[in-house]
Amino acid sequence: MLPLIVDTDTGSDDAVALLLAAASGLGDVRAVTTVAGNVPLATGTRNALISLQMAGRADIPIHLGCERPMTRMLSTAQHVHGHDGMGDISLPAPVRDAQPEHAVDVLLDHPRRHPGELTLVTLGPLTNVAVALLRDRKLLGRYRHVYCMAGAADMRGNISATAEFNVWADPEAARVVLESATPEQVTWIGWDVSRKDAVMTPADQLWLEQLGTPMATFAHRVNRTLAEWARVVTGLAGYDLPDPVAMAVALRPELVVEQEQAYVGVSLGADTRGQLIIDRRRSAPAPNVTLVRRVNEQGFKQLLFDTCAQKGHR
Repeated sequence: MLPLIVDTDTGSDDAVALLLAAASGLGDVRAVTTVAGNVPLATGTRNALISLQMAGRADIPIHLGCERPMTRMLSTAQHVHGHDGMGDISLPAPVRDAQPEHAVDVLLDHPRRHPGELTLVTLGPLTNVAVALLRDRKLLGRYRHVYCMAGAADMRGNISATAEFNVWADPEAARVVLESATPEQVTWIGWDVSRKDAVMTPADQLWLEQLGTPMATFAHRVNRTLAEWARVVTGLAGYDLPDPVAMAVALRPELVVEQEQAYVGVSLGADTRGQLIIDRRRSAPAPNVTLVRRVNEQGFKQLLFDTCAQKGHR
């Protein structure tokens, strides 16, 4: 199994990604760190605790991180995921609490103790990672690999015309990460991939619902408000799952069918906040990140269904 650290701003699609990490049999989650993003920090931490409990892994330690972006006020996506981030379905409180150690310390300490062993998967704004990088500029290279659900490589946005939410929420943090990244160390899976290859159609939603296991029912119900937002705002043929598809790439890299290495920056300006600036000229600086562009949709959905079909809740 792949040793993992997961950094998350747990909303409804993050919750499904945590199920994949903790219950698919492919990941060995050593710790989960939380960051403000989809919802405020305390809410996202509660949701992470609930999600791991649903996966039957309440033993995995969870650590609170940064409660706001590096230089900006917090802007959440509660209009997408519900006030509680989980579809407002009145989930019961988790059975345990988070650990006292700060998320940034966890992100720094674990790879120092296990150099080259751990894979980091980020599902939210990159604030925790950026703050850790300011303390250790070589941090990314201490991980086996870093996978980030971040950006929109085709510049079709979900929070603005051209920006994806995680990068838009804290573009300064995204810039810090990109300035330290190399394509051998860091892979970004953007909203363009989710929009093309991770859309849960009505038939997919029905299949998930009819699996009938606690995890499948949970995964279906928490995305209730996301489904409505996708119908009204993005016009997709169902709701999409950006964080689960990013997690799937980390767990099964062979799902990637198209990727590129490129030099990527991020805009901090008001009109284009969070937009990726991708330089593909022959005179461009050396690539700093690998961008996944397409994944095997059938393979991703099969992994999701197989995981949720298990009776992981205990």
